[in-house]
Amino acid sequence: MLEPFPLEAAIASQLPQSLAIAQISLIAQLLKIPQHLIVGVECWAYVVFVHRRNVGGQFLSDRKLRPWQNAVACQIQNCSTWQQLRQVWLVLDRDYNNHKKQYGEESYSFLCQFWAKHWDLLWNGQEIAESAIDF
Repeated sequence: MLEPFPLEAAIASQLPQSLAIAQISLIAQLLKIPQHLIVGVECWAYVVFVHRRNVGGQFLSDRKLRPWQNAVACQIQNCSTWQQLRQVWLVLDRDYNNHKKQYGEESYSFLCQFWAKHWDLLWNGQEIAESAIDF
């Protein structure tokens, strides 16, 4: 049995500390506020703190930001066996079930589709490799 790995730690290691600063327009869109109300952004472990002019501050889950989604997709893409990919799925599914409210509307769906495509690629590749051995 494969050892589970902490998905968030693996993802966090891929995210630059300044990720949210480059995403101010996306953050404003997610918070449904004008961009000029954002005074500053701090990236902490698994969460972004947004300094706002009108209310002081607000926390935002990093799961709602595209770089987090891209980092998870990168973890999926780096799996070279279907066993590794299955392990990533189990961790991702558990994370989603524990933190549903922190995911963006489309991000989990995108990750499921991305995972399924990589699963097909690995599964078909393994069948091809196994049939080549039979000759």
